[in-house]
Amino acid sequence: MDPAEAEFLAEKELVTVIPNFSLDRIYLIGGDLGPFNPGLPVEVPLWLAVNLKQRQKCRLIPPEWMDAEKLEEIRDQERKEDTFTPMPSPYYMELTKLLLNYASDSIPKADEIRTLVKDTWDTRIAKLRLSADSFVRQQEAHAKLDNLTLMEINTTGTFLTQALDHMYKLRTNLQPAESAQSQDF
Repeated sequence: MDPAEAEFLAEKELVTVIPNFSLDRIYLIGGDLGPFNPGLPVEVPLWLAVNLKQRQKCRLIPPEWMDAEKLEEIRDQERKEDTFTPMPSPYYMELTKLLLNYASDSIPKADEIRTLVKDTWDTRIAKLRLSADSFVRQQEAHAKLDNLTLMEINTTGTFLTQALDHMYKLRTNLQPAESAQSQDF
């Protein structure tokens, strides 16, 4: 899975918008949306919120966790803990990117939020790299990936699986010929 696919999945997350138009309920395969009334908040998937915002048909309300003070607490907690802490959303990075790219005028302290989320991301990726390094050095067979998001796993997943595959090949080549069993048919 690449980052674009993770972003596609994130676009299903619900966000609140305040429309400036009227429309009855919309019946979609993924569920019903609306009704849309001017000035009344309604939850819609992110993909629709971005589309409406681009057409200047709504004002977007940022998620509760997209607040500078809350994100500062999350960043500080992540820096203190040795393990990965739970994130406010499984798609926090994708949501931040999309909302700040398309609706930064609706988000107070947008630049500060961008920096805080990037700091948190950098801290988590550094932890992930250290964990992967420790995992490889200790020749572990499995790892626990609690509280990692899909995007974080995908960032290092390809590299880690290739590295483990190379290590396996090197280990099997170092074994004596009699004890090594080939899986080639």
